[in-house]
Amino acid sequence: MKLTPLLFTLGLLLGCRTNETPREQVNDLEITASVKSKLASDLGLSTVPDISVNSTNAVVTLSGQVDSAATKEKAERIAGEVSKVRKVVDNLQVATAR
Repeated sequence: MKLTPLLFTLGLLLGCRTNETPREQVNDLEITASVKSKLASDLGLSTVPDISVNSTNAVVTLSGQVDSAATKEKAERIAGEVSKVRKVVDNLQVATAR
């Protein structure tokens, strides 16, 4: 039956919905903006486009590429110092020199 895959897909989509309150969503937007701003001021504007920042339930996830292990550690520390951040997940990769 063709209806079964459709129902399965619909169930998956509904299961992926966030359970954040509007206030938590606003907090996450503020956290993301604050982390990006702090990274820009402390690491430099040239580094920020290579770092993706996402916040969900006050857990900040950093991803992308940085030029060194020191920059990776500094970015994680900077994110953790931002107000309202509960945890930082550091998925940053150090770019290898070619």
